[in-house]
Amino acid sequence: MEEKSCSKLHELMQILRENIDKPILYKYAIPDLWNTWNYSGNELIVKEDGELYVNPFKFYYEVISSYVKNDQDNKHDNFKYSDFSYSGGDWIKNSVVYSMMIRTSTAWDHNQNGVLEIRNSNGLKETGTFIKSLALLPLLKKMGVDVLYLLPISKYSLKNKKGDLGSPYSISNFFEIDPNLKDPLTGDSFSVEDEFAAFIEACHSINIKVIIDFIPRTQAVDNDLVMEHPEWFYWIKCDEYENYAPPIVPDLGDIVAPTPNVLSKIYQSEEVRRHIFKFSHNPRKLSKESYDKLINIYKEDDTLSFLDLVKKEFNIQIAPAFSDHINDPQPPWTDITFFRLYEDHPIKSQGELRQYFKNVEDIPPYILFDIIKCNYYQGNKPNKLLWETLSEVIPFYQKKFGIDGARVDMGHALPTNLLELIIHKARSINPDFCFIAEELDTSNAKGAKQLGYNMIIGDSFFHEARIKEGKLKGFISHIIQNPCPIFACGETHDTPRLASREGGIVLSNMLTVLNMFIPNSIPFINSGQEVYEKQPINTGLDVEPNSLYMLDNNDPYYMKLALFDKYAFHYLNEDRWFIPKVLEKVTNIRKKYVQTITNLDNYMSIDFIDKETKCIGLSYIEGSNVLFIFANIDCYKSTKAIASISKIRKKINSYAQEIFLLFSLYENSKKPIVTQDTIKIQLYPGEVQIVKL
Repeated sequence: MEEKSCSKLHELMQILRENIDKPILYKYAIPDLWNTWNYSGNELIVKEDGELYVNPFKFYYEVISSYVKNDQDNKHDNFKYSDFSYSGGDWIKNSVVYSMMIRTSTAWDHNQNGVLEIRNSNGLKETGTFIKSLALLPLLKKMGVDVLYLLPISKYSLKNKKGDLGSPYSISNFFEIDPNLKDPLTGDSFSVEDEFAAFIEACHSINIKVIIDFIPRTQAVDNDLVMEHPEWFYWIKCDEYENYAPPIVPDLGDIVAPTPNVLSKIYQSEEVRRHIFKFSHNPRKLSKESYDKLINIYKEDDTLSFLDLVKKEFNIQIAPAFSDHINDPQPPWTDITFFRLYEDHPIKSQGELRQYFKNVEDIPPYILFDIIKCNYYQGNKPNKLLWETLSEVIPFYQKKFGIDGARVDMGHALPTNLLELIIHKARSINPDFCFIAEELDTSNAKGAKQLGYNMIIGDSFFHEARIKEGKLKGFISHIIQNPCPIFACGETHDTPRLASREGGIVLSNMLTVLNMFIPNSIPFINSGQEVYEKQPINTGLDVEPNSLYMLDNNDPYYMKLALFDKYAFHYLNEDRWFIPKVLEKVTNIRKKYVQTITNLDNYMSIDFIDKETKCIGLSYIEGSNVLFIFANIDCYKSTKAIASISKIRKKINSYAQEIFLLFSLYENSKKPIVTQDTIKIQLYPGEVQIVKL
């Protein structure tokens, strides 16, 4: 890992410092949760609802000053990977991860005109920026967070955009930071790249690692690479665009994965064969001379749309992406497309094509379920230059910014050789670089680990909120057997919010604490979860019929989704301080025992005398001491339960009677009573207790 200095952070401080004494002719409001280091500027005004008026230059300058002081006090010239007790990226096992969407996590109506503006009447950003996100770091640090997982931060496209702002997953240039994240507070001399570098330095100064989202399989339909490399994309005839959709395979019925055993049925479908005829060769192959002329026209007048020029000249356009599952009712994703990772058709599919088409080699490249799933279906001719380009994306962010890890979006659908190249290049720069697989199916964890991933996303979000069906208990009992850890979470940026589920705030509190101790997993907090946000960021997974309607219809963000729209979290919610304060206590306990918790040999499940009890018990053994976590998973009723600890007694060979209540979600909770072979507990609805024997 190449050494980093705090130069960008110091440059940023200087820029803000130069503006502190200038008169501020406007009010700049922020929520009080952004001020956990007790800013006390002379201009500070505290409103009754929890908002503060501050001088933004002084406010952000002072929070950065605290980072720099911490950095100097600890003599951290750069982030020390040697401090980790795990190597090869497995440091993630010790971590508490917070998912942040920069554009949304620090969005706020600063001028209080009732409208969230990209740039308000004072010339300031009201959507989130890296500069404003600096203010959240002290809060996250108190919550025990030591890893930030950032949703995409690369430049994205507005073509065929979804919602007000478009999706950050519609990447138009991997090697540029989203210009919309630039903060006007720093002026024109400090770029958005400089701001991101300063943000990373600030995170590292307080030992918070940064993981980015990497999307190598899909990109915007007007990706910046199209003009130079039209052969890297799939093209469709414009006359076919209106009728373009994932073809139906009637013989397969409901939604199914395109595994090799269904390949023949895919190509037997008449609709599939009609679908293939909708595609075209790329414009350069159709006529290099005409294509080169279009490039010259565009370079002379870049106000023109290059893709519109192609459409007019060749009557073709980039083909949108769609789901890789057969008979999925989702329409095409019109803002993104797939990279053409092979120069030929899949080897396994060529035999099927020959049954229906005379000259397979003349068939234009097309998008189909087998094409999408390159892990099942590879070609003979890898698109080597494209592979090299994709494999250089993560090293670019490593060398320029010093990121610590990446989640690989749709990595399970990539060719194994490409994925190995991506991981190899990153680890050759930093052997301790962490890789997270976007793999929800835990049965694929072994394969992900063999490929070099440190963990998978997993499906805990599906199980945890389904308490009545017994999913939570079942999940905990089976996760110990997983070949690699997964995230322990009740929600993600793609799912319904915990606070909107049955059990509401009680459920959210219980799972947020319990997730800090579930074996073989890494605690994961979704941005906004700490203030009981109800509206999902996206409705991509585990969608419920009312998922889009979690807010009152008079709320300014009613029916809005932060992944696509202007959205600010409800940081003024009445109970906004509860989870941050709880996590400060709980994560301190976790840190004290983290080596014990992450060693699976120390874990032992707890049996209850009453098998039907609505309680969960976890235990971690350290010598003659035992750490217990008890949770009442009934969010409506108190419960009494008796836990059997006879197996634990035998293992530690001790009959100690002293028990210490280290934490409870309730102030007036009952201390457990320990006997020779049992622990008697009384728990309020959703209560979690941490006790030590």
